[in-house]
Amino acid sequence: MTQLSPDLIKNIEISVKQALAEDIGEGDITAQLIPSDRQGHARVITRESGILCGTEWVNEVFRQFDPNVEVTWHKKDGDEIFGDSLLFELKGSARSLLTGERCALNFLQTLSATATKANEYAKIVEGTNVTLLDTRKTLPGFRLAQKYAVKTGGCDNHRIGLYDAFLIKENHIAAAGGIKEAVQQAHQIAPGKPVEVEVENFEELDQALEANADIIMLDNFSNDDLVKAVALNKEINNGKAKLEASGGITKETLRAKAETGVDYISIGTLTKDVKALDLSMRFVEI
Repeated sequence: MTQLSPDLIKNIEISVKQALAEDIGEGDITAQLIPSDRQGHARVITRESGILCGTEWVNEVFRQFDPNVEVTWHKKDGDEIFGDSLLFELKGSARSLLTGERCALNFLQTLSATATKANEYAKIVEGTNVTLLDTRKTLPGFRLAQKYAVKTGGCDNHRIGLYDAFLIKENHIAAAGGIKEAVQQAHQIAPGKPVEVEVENFEELDQALEANADIIMLDNFSNDDLVKAVALNKEINNGKAKLEASGGITKETLRAKAETGVDYISIGTLTKDVKALDLSMRFVEI
């Protein structure tokens, strides 16, 4: 199970607070149909198979809204789940269970969908030495959550944002005066931060290798050209630079890309093309 970082724990608290506020507003008027003293026992199941992710978001929903609600998990983040399997149970105020239901399940279904997609892609490249990376193509305000889900599913994270690593692209290169100049400036601005350069041809690849970029993103290179790039990297600097394939990679072309020998493959679909898992809550007693 992927560990929750302090930043992520704080992010969960903030995300849940915002989600509850937008859903409940001045109060759940429909829940008022239920007597305030009525207790309930509910079960949440999945109607689809996948990888579970988001348990701590569910816990936080009820911790913030009604800490007296008892949440009992039968699965944990990273577990493979199957249709009609029991995920967790809730006991407490019937009003609280009904009011917190949608908020809790929204988090769980979205993060489970992300973890499931990551797991699907990770299985495709099993047996190769490639590491699959996500991108910054995440739901606004949900960056750390989806990055966590990607790792839960078996892939890894690219940079978190614009602050923790350099990714020097075409316009950055033009404005900085060239690849060599851009890489040098990057090392001066933030020593120790990873410096990655995106290249579109072998001339730019040569320049990035000479500039000692830490990572080189090979944008829309063919499989044959990726193999050549791997060989060139080994020839020039003993493979010191890490090579990353990116651009137009699909589930159907992924395995072949991985077999070219690149170190990384970055895929935006891990976070942006996900379909929420179908989850359902039903009362057992009320």
